[in-house]
Amino acid sequence: MSQEWKRVFRNRMRQFEAGRLISADHEAISIKIRVLSGCYHREHSPHAFKIIDHHLFSIPPEDLTFSFLEHESGPEILVYLAVTTAGITLAKSVIDLIKTIIKARSEGIKKGDVARDPIELIIRRSCKGGEIDEEIVLRFAHHDAIDPNAIEKEICQSIAKVVKQTGDDNT
Repeated sequence: MSQEWKRVFRNRMRQFEAGRLISADHEAISIKIRVLSGCYHREHSPHAFKIIDHHLFSIPPEDLTFSFLEHESGPEILVYLAVTTAGITLAKSVIDLIKTIIKARSEGIKKGDVARDPIELIIRRSCKGGEIDEEIVLRFAHHDAIDPNAIEKEICQSIAKVVKQTGDDNT
């Protein structure tokens, strides 16, 4: 990771955290669906983004506890997750959105989207000292079978790993 990218990512996370009254038992993380090469955004994946938009608009306002960002390399979700002694909790609306974004990639290609490069699901977290923890959770080609339950399980395990490996070292 370049120093410039790290700076931009830290600033993005700080902006997300600013203005939100969140208790100390919450952690801000980034969940990125990144294309390995090429693009995964509206211009090259209009059918996929039609599915994603439909899903986003169907989420009740009280469940919109995250920020959805579009990048040329793929969508990113900034979210707070609850970290308690019982474990880590990620909102169902966020998990469902992640599954929709992954599935929309395959469905969009079937409907004519030209972008076909594999995508990765990545969990990121900004830490003190300017470091960034990054865990690549899963990789999907557009023709891979998508198991929503497996995706959810891998997301939760990876988030727990990222939060555990940094402990109290967050920003």
